[in-house]
Amino acid sequence: MAENAIEEAPRTREGASRNPFMRLWTFLKEVLVELRKVVTPTRKELIRYTLVVLVFVVFMMLLVSGLDLLFGSFVGWMFGDLPMFGLAG
Repeated sequence: MAENAIEEAPRTREGASRNPFMRLWTFLKEVLVELRKVVTPTRKELIRYTLVVLVFVVFMMLLVSGLDLLFGSFVGWMFGDLPMFGLAG
């Protein structure tokens, strides 16, 4: 399969045109060749991928929020502006 892709779109500099319109046309043809290879996911796959992304985003949000609280509290305690973790005492 990879051999066919190489044969379909040779990438030699010798025959490359300096005409920008020909280069654009060649680029668009290669884009269409690549778009034909795209496989749309099934509904089940789409839901699974969406859930994976949402779980990852929530995890990263909690991680960054926790680190922000930790470092912000430490800096506030260090310079005497805020008590550690917002706890009075």
